[in-house]
Amino acid sequence: MVLTADIAAETLLDWYSETARDLPWRRPDCDGWGVLISEIMLQQTPVARVEPIWHEWLERWPKPSALAAATQAEVLRAWGKLGYPRRALRLHTAADVIAREHGDVVPDDVDTLLALPGIGAYTARAVAAFAYGKRTPVVDTNVRRVVARAVHGAGDAGPASNTKDMADVETLLPPDESRAATMSAALMELGALVCTARSPQCADCPVFDDCAWVRAGKPAYDGPAKPVQKFAGTDRQVRGLLLDVLRGTDEPVSKTRLDVVWDRAGQRDRCLDSLLTDGLVEQTADGRFALPGEH
Repeated sequence: MVLTADIAAETLLDWYSETARDLPWRRPDCDGWGVLISEIMLQQTPVARVEPIWHEWLERWPKPSALAAATQAEVLRAWGKLGYPRRALRLHTAADVIAREHGDVVPDDVDTLLALPGIGAYTARAVAAFAYGKRTPVVDTNVRRVVARAVHGAGDAGPASNTKDMADVETLLPPDESRAATMSAALMELGALVCTARSPQCADCPVFDDCAWVRAGKPAYDGPAKPVQKFAGTDRQVRGLLLDVLRGTDEPVSKTRLDVVWDRAGQRDRCLDSLLTDGLVEQTADGRFALPGEH
């Protein structure tokens, strides 16, 4: 026997109720706005880095209209070093639409959420499930790994397939909406804390006895090698260093001020050009540089 909806409902939901991390965006008093902010911030960013910034944002901008009224420069400064700052601008744009077209309340259905600027399939489903208890598959890297192992007996998930991945998770969700939403969170938690990519803690797994991967002898992943992400020396690092200079002042700065952050001129200039193209930096009439709207 492998992991099924019945087994998951019997074991995984109990495990989650006893061991789930107490994260602020999971608490009953957190509304759709708080969940949406958390989901945007958590993309490719660890919980430990997100949580303090999340609290600061909700205190400063408790409603979409509050964020929409902020300038892009204020939003980028508040984003700090979470990385991938275009997420901050997309959230800023989405907040404006939510405030103007949805009564300052984050929508509760997937299709309407998908219509918001910058909101993709994962985020829309996560908000619908975790903020509003909707029965909809929520699939991230951790969930795909759990399903690959527990259901299919593979060492890890292969290339993503939206149709197949959604169908796999759909079969594990209980019919009841609220329990289905909790199951989505439980699958995610299991992949994040127990069924990890490099060091799975099988002895602590609530579905150990029904895991197809364990029953198959834990075969190694035989798919294409996954690229190892690095940060040092990448354009991401250089872009971050350039933005750090601009976040540290409310006045436009000269190119000379930016040149000192990185000694490889070609890479530095390429990164500055990309920041201009992405709308994260603007150039003034006299050739200086600033965050959007600060000149």
